[in-house]
This record gives sequence, C-alpha cells and structure tokens, in this order.
Amino acid sequence: MLEMLVNADGGGYRGNILYEEGHKYEFIDYRDKKLLTVLGSIMVKRAYYYDQEHRNGYCPKDRILDIEGTSYSSGVRRMTSKVGAYRSFGLGHEDLNELAGIRVTAKEVERVSQMVGGQVEAFHGAEAQASLSDKSGKIVPLNPIPRMYVGIDGTGVPVVKKETAGRQGKGEDGQARTREVKLGCVFTQTSVDKDGRPVRDEESTSYVGAIETAEVFGRRIYLEAMRRGLSWAKEVIVLGDGALWIWNIADEYFYGAIQIVDLYHAREHYWKVARACFGQDKVKLYEWTEERRKELDAGRPEGVIEAIKRCSSLPGYDKEVCEREIGYFERNKERMRYADFRKRGLFVGSGVIEAGCRTVIGQRLKQSGMHWTVRGANNIISLRCNIMSNRWEDFWEHRAAAA
Repeated sequence: MLEMLVNADGGGYRGNILYEEGHKYEFIDYRDKKLLTVLGSIMVKRAYYYDQEHRNGYCPKDRILDIEGTSYSSGVRRMTSKVGAYRSFGLGHEDLNELAGIRVTAKEVERVSQMVGGQVEAFHGAEAQASLSDKSGKIVPLNPIPRMYVGIDGTGVPVVKKETAGRQGKGEDGQARTREVKLGCVFTQTSVDKDGRPVRDEESTSYVGAIETAEVFGRRIYLEAMRRGLSWAKEVIVLGDGALWIWNIADEYFYGAIQIVDLYHAREHYWKVARACFGQDKVKLYEWTEERRKELDAGRPEGVIEAIKRCSSLPGYDKEVCEREIGYFERNKERMRYADFRKRGLFVGSGVIEAGCRTVIGQRLKQSGMHWTVRGANNIISLRCNIMSNRWEDFWEHRAAAA
C-alpha cells in the first residue's frame, strides 16, 4: 500500500524541460530506486532529468521525498542515527533489527549516523547565524532572562593515529593519543531555593561542542548564547575551570560577563601544594588545606597565595609546584570572590558542564576500544548535543518543512 501511495504520481514527471537555479534539465527516462522504510522495502518510480551542459542529473521526486543521495527513508534515517548517537555501531544494528525489524549492517548505521550528524551541524549553524539578526531589537523574548550561564570545558577523546601526528601527549613515546573536545553549555536561572542557593531552570540547558580550535569554538558558543537570548539577559555568568583559553573566549565574546572559576577546581590547586610540601603528614595536610578552604569560601584567594608563599620555608618545599599555583591563584583571584557570588545567589560550581562532558561526550565517544577520526567524532558530537539539548524534534521538523 505504501509503495502504491508513493508511486501514485506516476513517477513525478514534470515536463520535458525543467529550469532550476540557472540550469536546464531535460527529461531522460524513469528510474526505480529501492528504498528501505520503517514498514519495509519498497520500489520508488522517479522521473530522471539531466543537465547536458553541466553533466549533472537528478530526480525531483527524491528532493520531495527527502531521499536524495540515500536509499533510506527519513524515518529509517531518524531511527538509525538516534541509535548511532547512543550505542556503538555494532550494537546499534542489532537493536534496530530486534526492536523494529530493520536490517542494516553496523557500517550502514555508522554511515547514516555520520550523514545525519553533518546535517544537524549545518542546521545548528544556519539557525545560530540567523539569531544574530535578533540584535536589531525587533525580536523581544516573551519571558525575560534574569541570568544566563555559559559553561565551558574540555575533555579528551581517543582518536586514530593519523589524527595525532606531530602532537605531543602523555603517551610513553611522547605522542598524543587523544584530541580535546571543547564543550559548552548555556542554561538560565530565575530563582533561588529557601536557603538562597541558585536553582537552574528546568530543561534550560543546551550544548554545543566539537574537536576544534579555541578560536572557532568561541564563536560557536557565542552563537548558541545568542540563539538563547544573550542580548536580553540581565546578567551573564561564565563558568570555567581556570584554563586560559576559556577566559580568552569570555573576554572576546562575553565582555562584561561575571567570570567565576569553579570552586572545586580551585580547591584542587591548593591541594597540589599541600601534597608537594607536606607529603604523607596527614595532620599537617588536613590543618593546612582546611585553612585554605575557609579562605576560599570567604572569597579571599589572597590568603591562599600568602600561605603558599610561606611554604618556601618548609624543608620539603617544592618550588616549581608552589610558583605554578601562585600564578594560578593570582590570575584568577577576581574570579574567586565566592562569598560575594553566593550572597548574590550565583552558581560557583561548573557541575553542569562537567556532567555534560561525561554524558554528552564520555558515555558515547570514550568507550573501551573506540578510536575516532575528527570528522567522525564531530558528527556524533553534533547528534548528541542536539538530542541532549532537546532539539531532536526541531531538526526533523526543519527537514520536513524544507522537503
């Protein structure tokens, strides 16, 4: 019945000559295509047209049915790519067969997932660029945005050897084994709880990410923030772990935003000093780090800096570690006014983006034995960011409207 319905137009014949986008196409003949749908395989009859000048042919019906360059219906591609976004390709093809009776190979799950991932990336890019027009002031959001948070972090993903050529890393031979995925999230806050702690707005978190340079990623996260209403946010807060590239992005794209170093990362840095200078003396470790904890909680990183400097008189003093951590606290001290941030009801931890590194990236791309190409990883990252941002329906509705 589906095959009869699809072919009820007789093949989509549109006359002997078609003029489209400056090209002249002549009707050649009818050509059948075997198409796998969620109901099984069908044969689609299509009128084929050819442009003699540019030596290019196409079937208008393929564009209408959204099956250009593929032998899978949009329904099968949707199911296959979602499985590929969650499961290894080898397990994904088994799931499709068992749950939906769709028989495709693991390689076909990979190809479809990669193809749809590329389309999702293009969709996000076009939508983000369109959001820049909102700066004109013509589009006003229905609900005001009291606080918008931008969280940024990085996590390594295992890649094939050719993707790390010439890159230094932590391997025994000094070569890198991974490439860094830069991940960003945008979420909003409109309230605090009865104890004055900030409450993240439900389902307000969206993600973007890719293996790319900080310069390219900076624009990516900026465009996502613009799409989410950056121009209309009363306060903007950037959360990060202290990495210099994060604050460079904040300075360039979120000028004037409140910058906050994740409190728990900051604590890790004075613990490095404690371990280097006090060794296994647990009593001194506890006493010294407890004082530093109180100073940071009070928003006084200067106290931490002075305490590290005083460690230079200790017998086990580690000059390299101490100087490095003094530099860290000096660079970020204005981002560590935690008492003031808490008083204002702001988040002081980057738990949202750290959880994103585990759920968006880690659960799919860092499984045992996996090694990715940069292009392949980025396509799957696009899929997962789309799904985890609750934008899966938006993408498929866009494709349906375009078709």
